Amino acid sequence: MLKIFFVVFSYMDKIAKFLARLNSQEKALVKIIFKKIQENNFKGLDLKKLKGYQDIFRIRKGKIRIIYRLDENRQIFILAIERRSEKTYNF
Repeated sequence: MLKIFFVVFSYMDKIAKFLARLNSQEKALVKIIFKKIQENNFKGLDLKKLKGYQDIFRIRKGKIRIIYRLDENRQIFILAIERRSEKTYNF
């Protein structure tokens, strides 16, 4: 059975600015990742629960990091989309 998750962008201004700076190949990659998240299909994604947080995860694909929180109502809150750097996980 396919479980559909609802994706909510928590920090839309910051995420929109980041997405605007991506090249077309990176935008396509992020779009594929969002679709997989929404369909609960994490196959092929490097997914990891962040230490110190019960419900916050990251997906790593190349240099792109997507940080999100999953709640009990099957909503996924996108907290950040960034390129890997020293401050990627500081939120």
